[in-house]
Amino acid sequence: MACLVAFNSSSIYNSGKARNFFKRFLRQSRNPSYSPRTAVPSLYPVLDFRPINPRREPICLNIRKISSYCTRAPHNLKNCITSSSSSKTSIFAKDFSGTVTDPLSSGPKMTVAAAPCIKDGSLMANGKVVLTGVPSNVAVYPVTDGLSSSSSPSAAFLGASSSIPSSRHVFGLGVLEECKFVCLFRHKIWWMIPRFGSSGSDIPMETQLLLLEVRENFAVCDDISSGQSAANTFYILLLPVLEGQFRATLQGTKASELEFCVESGDAHVQTTQVSEAVFINSGDNPFKLIKESFEILEKQKRTFAHIKHKKKPTHLDWFGWCTWDAFYKDVNPRGIKEGLESFLEGGCPPKFLIIDDGWQDTFNEFQKDGEPFVEGSQFASRLVDLRESSKFMGSGAELSCHDLHDLVKFIKEKYGVKFVYVWHALVGYWGGILQSSEKMKNYNPKITYPVQSPGNVGNLRDIAMDSLEKYGVGLIDPEKVYDFYNDLHSYLSSSGVDGIKVDVQNLIETLGGGHGGRVSLTRKYQEALEESVARNFKENNLICCMSHNTDSIYSSRRSATARASEDFMPWEPTFQTLHVASVAFNSLLLGEIVVPDWDMFQSDHYTAEFHGAARALGGCAVYVSDKPGMHDFKILKKLVLPDGSVLRAKYAGRPTRDCLFLDTVMDGKSLLKIWNLNKLSGVVGVFNCQGAGNWPLRDGPERNPSSSSDSLILSGHVSPQDVDFLDEVAHETWSGDCAVYAFHTGSLSRLSKEENVKVSLATLECEIFTVSPIRVINETLHFAPIGLIDMYNSGGATEGLSSAVEPSACTITIQARGCGRFGAYSSKKPISCTVDGKNEEFVYCPDDGLLIVKLEGECKSRDINFCY
Repeated sequence: MACLVAFNSSSIYNSGKARNFFKRFLRQSRNPSYSPRTAVPSLYPVLDFRPINPRREPICLNIRKISSYCTRAPHNLKNCITSSSSSKTSIFAKDFSGTVTDPLSSGPKMTVAAAPCIKDGSLMANGKVVLTGVPSNVAVYPVTDGLSSSSSPSAAFLGASSSIPSSRHVFGLGVLEECKFVCLFRHKIWWMIPRFGSSGSDIPMETQLLLLEVRENFAVCDDISSGQSAANTFYILLLPVLEGQFRATLQGTKASELEFCVESGDAHVQTTQVSEAVFINSGDNPFKLIKESFEILEKQKRTFAHIKHKKKPTHLDWFGWCTWDAFYKDVNPRGIKEGLESFLEGGCPPKFLIIDDGWQDTFNEFQKDGEPFVEGSQFASRLVDLRESSKFMGSGAELSCHDLHDLVKFIKEKYGVKFVYVWHALVGYWGGILQSSEKMKNYNPKITYPVQSPGNVGNLRDIAMDSLEKYGVGLIDPEKVYDFYNDLHSYLSSSGVDGIKVDVQNLIETLGGGHGGRVSLTRKYQEALEESVARNFKENNLICCMSHNTDSIYSSRRSATARASEDFMPWEPTFQTLHVASVAFNSLLLGEIVVPDWDMFQSDHYTAEFHGAARALGGCAVYVSDKPGMHDFKILKKLVLPDGSVLRAKYAGRPTRDCLFLDTVMDGKSLLKIWNLNKLSGVVGVFNCQGAGNWPLRDGPERNPSSSSDSLILSGHVSPQDVDFLDEVAHETWSGDCAVYAFHTGSLSRLSKEENVKVSLATLECEIFTVSPIRVINETLHFAPIGLIDMYNSGGATEGLSSAVEPSACTITIQARGCGRFGAYSSKKPISCTVDGKNEEFVYCPDDGLLIVKLEGECKSRDINFCY
C-alpha cells in the first residue's frame, strides 16, 4: 500500500494541526505497529490512500483540481523531491524555485535542482513557468534509473489521461508563448528538418525534439539581446518518446497550445492513460543537457543504447564512393570498374564502396512491357530473389565476373577496396517481396496496405508512400523476418560483402495494424535486422536510412550509424544549403544514438566545397557519388589522405550555441556555425546558407542560388567559446588562450576565450577555423598544434603532444599522421626540427607565430620534434 499526497501551497503545513498530522503520518509510515492516540484526521481530498503501481507515480498533477487529482508519494520517500547532497528527504515543497523545506525539522532549507511540476495551472521547470493553462488531466511523473530509487532532480515525464480508450490520443499540455525554441520534426514520413519559432503555434506536427531557451532572472517569454551572458541562460528539453506500444510526438495549435499525440498504429491497441510519454529536463548547457537526457532515457526505457555503448563501423574512417548519383538503378559491374579506375588515377582511391539500389532481382507487376510508364509504380516493385540480378551474374556480367562474389573479389584485389556494402530496403525492396515468387514463399509474404498517421499526411505527402498505399506492400511475416535477413545476409557475406545499407525503414510504421501496432512491429524488424548483422558481418557494418521516426530511434540497440537528412540532390539548386543545415541540426538528436551519416555529395558539383567542408567537420563518413571521370581532386585531397583515410572529428557536428535558435537558412542575416572536437583541438565551420533555398512548409523569397546578384554577403564572428567542451581536449594548465587558424585565408590569430575574429561570406561560401588551446611550456614558450593545414579538418591529424623542459633547452614532441604541411603556433622560433629522428627544414613567421614543417613521403604516423 502506498499513499497519494497532494498540496497546493505551503499553507498545508503552516498550521499546528497539519504539522502534527504529518508527524504522526511519517511515524506510522516508518513503523507499521505505531498507533496514534487519536485517529488521523481525514483531509480528503488532500490525502487519498489507495494501492498504486510504483512505476506510475506522478509527483505532481494539476493542483487546481486537488479534489480529483492528487500527488502520489510512494512508500520510499526518496522518490519525492529530494536533495542530491543529503539523505534527508521531504515531500514538502515551500516553492518550486530550487529549495525544499522539511516541516519536521527546524534546520535550514536544502537547495536542490527544482523538479518539473505543475503549480497553479502552470508547468514549471527549474522554477520557471514553461506552459500556462495546463489541463487538469496532465500529470508529472518522476524519473528513476530503474535500478534504485534515486531520481534525476531536473528531469521528469509528462503524461495524461482520458476517460475514453483509443489507439490515438491528442492531449493538450498548455500554452507556450514568446519563447525561443528550435524543434526537429518530420516534414515527410522519412526525414526530419529543424523549425525555429517563439510560440506554440510555430511547432509543427510530428515534432520529435523541442529545445527552449530561457533567460535567468527573466520570464520565459522575455526576448532580450543576444549579448546576454550565457551564464544567465538555461535550456529546457522536451522529448516525446515511446511508452509500451505507443509512440508520442509534439505539435502546436493556432492558439499556441502545445499538445502531445500518442498513437499505437493499431486500432485494437488502445489506452486511456500514459505516464512516460514526454520526457522533460533542464540544464545550463544545451549539449550536455541533451546528452544526459538520452543517458537517462537509455536507463529508464531500456529499449535503445546510447552511441557511446555501441560498436562503430570501421568504414567511417575511410573515404568512400556510392553508386547512386553516378548510375541510379542502372548500376552495373562495368560502371563500378570505370568509377574505381578514375578515382585511382587521380590519387584518391575509395576504401569503401556502397553498391546502391539497382543490384537486386526485382519485378514491377504494375508496369507492362510496351505500355507508357506509370509514375509511382516503380516504388511498388518487389523482390523476387535474394541473389543479384542478371546484370551481375552469368552472361550479363562484365569483366569475367560471373556473380556478385566474383565482382567483390575483383574490386578488392585490383583497387584496394576494404569494405563493400550493398543496399536493400527494410522489407526487402520498396514494395516488399513478391508474393508469387517461389523463392520468397518461405517468408510468408502478404499484401498489406499502408495506413499513414494524421501526422504524416498533415505535413508533406510523399510520392513513394502514396504509391505504396495504392499498390500495397509484400510484407514479410514478422515471425519470419529474422529468417529472411539471415538468409539474405549470409548469402551476401559468403559473396565477400562486408555490410549493408538498409533503406525505406519508416515504411514499417504504416503496417502495424494487426501486428500489435507500429512500435511493436518496428521493434520486431529492428531486432531481427541487428541480430542478423551481428551474426553475418564481422563488424557492426549497418547504415540505417529513411529512419527518422522515434519508433526506430528508440528501438536502436546496436545500429551505430544512420543517415542524417534527406538525400543530397545534385539537380536541386535550392536543396544544397538546406542539406547542410539539416544534417547539423538533426545531429542534435541523432548524434546521441548513432554516428550521423551526412550523406554523399559530388566532388565536381558547384557546391562541392560547401558540402566537403561540412563533411570534414561532421564527425561522419566522407563519401561521394561522382560519375566516373567527373571528379575535382583538389577538393577531394582536402578531405582524403593518400592512403584513403580521412581525418574524422570526434563527435557529431552540431550548430554552435549562439545559432541554435536562429534560422540560418531563411532569416537573411545569420551564418550557420558548426562545431566539433579533435583529440587536441576544436574546429568551427562557418557556412552562409542564406538566400539559396527555403525550408519545406515555409514561404520565403525565391532566389537563384547560382546568380551572383542574388548572393547575400553576411558577416559574423568566431570565438573559442563556440567550441563547447574545449577544456576536454586542453592541457590541465590551459589558461583559455587559443590559436585560431582560418583554412581559406591562412591567417593565424591568438585569442583569449572571450575574443573573436570576424568572418564575411557570400551565399554558399564557407570557412573553417581550427581552434587549438595554447599550452604554456615555460615563461617564454607557448605552443599549440594546428595540424595538416591543407586539409579542411587540420586538427584531425594531431594525435598527441608532449614536452620535455630542461634549464637550458626544451623539446616539444607531436604525434601526427598523414603527409603535407603541418602547422603549429609557437611564441618563438625553434632551433631545430626533426621528423622521426631526421632533420627537417621549417618555416617560422614571427608576426603571427605560424610554424610549418612539411611531412614528406609515406602517409603514416610520425613524431615531430621541435627543439628550443
